[in-house]
Amino acid sequence: MSVFTHVTLGTNDVDKARTFYDNVLSILGLKRITDLGENGSIWGKDAPSFFVMNPNDGQPASVGNGNMVSFEASNRAVVDEFHAAVLSAGGQNEGLPGTRDWAPNAYGAYVRDLDGNKLAVYCFKAE
Repeated sequence: MSVFTHVTLGTNDVDKARTFYDNVLSILGLKRITDLGENGSIWGKDAPSFFVMNPNDGQPASVGNGNMVSFEASNRAVVDEFHAAVLSAGGQNEGLPGTRDWAPNAYGAYVRDLDGNKLAVYCFKAE
């Protein structure tokens, strides 16, 4: 059972965000489920789970200090591939793929999307 129904991040350029997330989320098995006109898009596996939208209040999207969305990877190679795809798509490195000592078998990477939102991807399976 999931704890969350969905996660939403703001963007200032919906078209660029769509291209970016179509590319990098496909590596994790997520696909774009629907577009919300000029306001944003929704990705997921079987149900809507990740939204990228213009802020509803009409103000520019901004990055929250300390906010991060972490995606699950099926294996360590997918973590590496996701990290590389984000960098190739214009995102920024925030932590190279590798083991992390805060959980058993934790292997993750950290990046920022085109709007500066911090993302992580993790696999918790043994190598």
